[in-house]
Amino acid sequence: MTDSAGTPAEPDDTADRAPGAGSGTGGGRHGGVRRQRSRRRQRSRRRSLRWAALGVSLLVMLVSGVGWWLYRSLEGNITTDLTAVEELERYDKERPLPAPHGAQNILLIGSDSRAGAENRKYGRDRGVQRSDTTILLHIAGDRRSVTAVSVPRDLLVGIPSCRTAEGTRSRAQHAQFNSAFAIGGAACTIRTVERLTGVRIDHHMVVDFHGFKSMVDAVGGVTVCLPAAIDDRDAQLKLNAGRQTLNGEQALGYVRARKSLGNGSDTERMDRQQQFLGALFDKVQSNGVLLNPARLYPVLDAATRSLTTDPGLDSLKDLFDLARSLRGVPTERVQFLTVPRRSHPYDPNRDVLVQPAASRLFERLRQDAPVRVVPKETTTSTVGDTERDTATGSQNPSATPTFSGTNATSARCG
Repeated sequence: MTDSAGTPAEPDDTADRAPGAGSGTGGGRHGGVRRQRSRRRQRSRRRSLRWAALGVSLLVMLVSGVGWWLYRSLEGNITTDLTAVEELERYDKERPLPAPHGAQNILLIGSDSRAGAENRKYGRDRGVQRSDTTILLHIAGDRRSVTAVSVPRDLLVGIPSCRTAEGTRSRAQHAQFNSAFAIGGAACTIRTVERLTGVRIDHHMVVDFHGFKSMVDAVGGVTVCLPAAIDDRDAQLKLNAGRQTLNGEQALGYVRARKSLGNGSDTERMDRQQQFLGALFDKVQSNGVLLNPARLYPVLDAATRSLTTDPGLDSLKDLFDLARSLRGVPTERVQFLTVPRRSHPYDPNRDVLVQPAASRLFERLRQDAPVRVVPKETTTSTVGDTERDTATGSQNPSATPTFSGTNATSARCG
């Protein structure tokens, strides 16, 4: 049926109605209107659902695209040290065996390079860089403890023949430890540490001044407690005594300052570096940075911008897996100590190992065995020895060797 205009007419359902249905509920003209409205509402809902689905799809694509861009941006920040890998492969047969139980040993190298606009203000770039700080980070196989061992820059060690930046070979020599980095970079430093300790280095990271500052700023600063005011022109640092939250620039000055703090020795400077790193770790753990992507991203961004590492840690996934493995380590089981050493008998500006304490420490690390760290004020026996009974003075041969040091909780204020 068509109407007068020749278009199909709406079907007439009056013939199907029962007598008297015109005034009943759902019947007659009013019932038809309601059904039409219902159909319109259904069509409207279907259109809304289609638009919602399209919007969600676009949002997912946008978020995925941004996430992928951020991921690639962070990965692109990292510099991979292929030269060190090639050099270490050359000497693989003479390197120590890997640690048992899945433990990992990572060598952290703080470079004093003045290269780059951000680092140039700390001194003139002479084309030679030394390792301002070197820390052997031992992550236990059960991922329930971390031991950070500082290697003194002035420690006299045997440095093997290494490949230099010019492609030549240096001579094997007995020299201060931080010369290894100046001679042959990370590879030479790693080989020197492995010969010194017998501990195989699984990965390494080199961080410069700018990278350190950026990481401190990314976590919102780090709080330290200063026993006295600091006014050090060389370190460009002026701070009042007491509780202070240091930004990146102040933190760099604090861990590098030497002449105006304490007795001016490198020993006290390493102690400050260890205490600061403990406070930094405590800040990251307590603020939930490792659990919160919004907080973790700026930290990773800051870290990766000035990070040089081996291929085993040069991806964001590798770094995230490392951070995640440290997430469950209790703060009190993050320990810091320095290789047992003393001043050289003929040169007070150089250090030598204290034996047998140093050998006992290295053996514990090689075996992934527990290391007990206590404050220097404790009344235990000689560093590296098994603990003595303070009442009788007798030695307990079954006890874990004890070393002077701190843990991450000792850096807390108040």
